[in-house]
Amino acid sequence: MGGNISNRDLKILLANSGRHCPRCKEELVVNGTPHDRESLIGEIAHIKGDKPSAPRYDSKMSERERNSHKNLIFVCRRCHKIIDDQPNTYTVERLQEIKAKHESWINERTRKEVMNVTFIELRVIMYHLISGQPTLSESYALIPPRDKIKKNELSAKSERLIMMGMTQVKQVSDFINRFPDIEFGNRLKQGFVTEYGKQKNIEHLSGDDLFNSLLDFASGGSNDFKQKAAGLAVLVYLFEKCEVFEK
Repeated sequence: MGGNISNRDLKILLANSGRHCPRCKEELVVNGTPHDRESLIGEIAHIKGDKPSAPRYDSKMSERERNSHKNLIFVCRRCHKIIDDQPNTYTVERLQEIKAKHESWINERTRKEVMNVTFIELRVIMYHLISGQPTLSESYALIPPRDKIKKNELSAKSERLIMMGMTQVKQVSDFINRFPDIEFGNRLKQGFVTEYGKQKNIEHLSGDDLFNSLLDFASGGSNDFKQKAAGLAVLVYLFEKCEVFEK
C-alpha cells in the first residue's frame, strides 16, 4: 500500500469497496480471531498511476488527488498485476466502471440477504458492537427517515439500503427487548454514537462515505453478506431512532 495514502482515504475505500476483489471477487481480507487481528491480503492499486512510469499516469493530477480514495481500487495481487500489465485493456474508464459496478454488487448482495437475517446473525453483530464501554455524549430526537436521509445528504443508493434495512427493524427491536441485560440497548446506542462522532469529527466523513463506514463498523468488517445485512439492520434501527446521523 502506498505510504502517501491517508487513513481516511483507506477507510473510505474499504467501506465502499468491501472485502472482495472487484475484478475476480476473491476475498481480500481474512477475518481476525480473538487472538489475532484481521489480515489484508489485497493490494491498493492506482487507477491513474502514482508516478510517471506507472500505467495510466496523469501529470495534471495533484499528489492529493492521486492518492485519494476516488483514484484507488482494492484488488487481489493477481488482478493488480494484470491491470498494470494491460493498461490498453484496463483503461481509466474501464477501471472506474469495474469499481462502480463492484460497489453496486456489494449493496445488492447485502440487500438480498437482509430478509434472511435471524437472531443468530444479530447476536454475533450485537456482541461485537457492545465489546467497548463508551460514554454517550449527545441526545438525539425522533425525525422521519426520509427527512433525515435528505438532511445527511445521502444518495439514492444509501436510501435503498436504508429502506431495505427497515424491514428488519422490528426484529432488531425484539432482540434487544428480549436480551437479559436491560442495559444492552443503551450500550449498543452508546457504541454507535461514539463511533459516529469519531468518524464524523475526527475522520471528517460525511454523506455516503460516513454511512458506508458505519455499515462496515456495524458488520465488523465481515466478508459474509448475511453478517453485513445484520449490521445494516442494526444501523438502520439506530438511524430510524435518530441515535446516529444528524437530526
